[in-house]
Amino acid sequence: MVVSASELAQVAVVPPSDTPPLHEAKELTNGGVLARIKLEDQLYFLRITRAGKLILTK
Repeated sequence: MVVSASELAQVAVVPPSDTPPLHEAKELTNGGVLARIKLEDQLYFLRITRAGKLILTK
């Protein structure tokens, strides 16, 4: 199948969405229970508890 440049441009345009991105907590922790998250120059820790809750600490 051959796609023209104009057809490809129409397909590639994705309208902006108000839906925030979705991230799986287990993926952020690589299957573990702890992830480090950096925001600018601050480091945070995301922990998954034994009860399956999330805790974000500095």
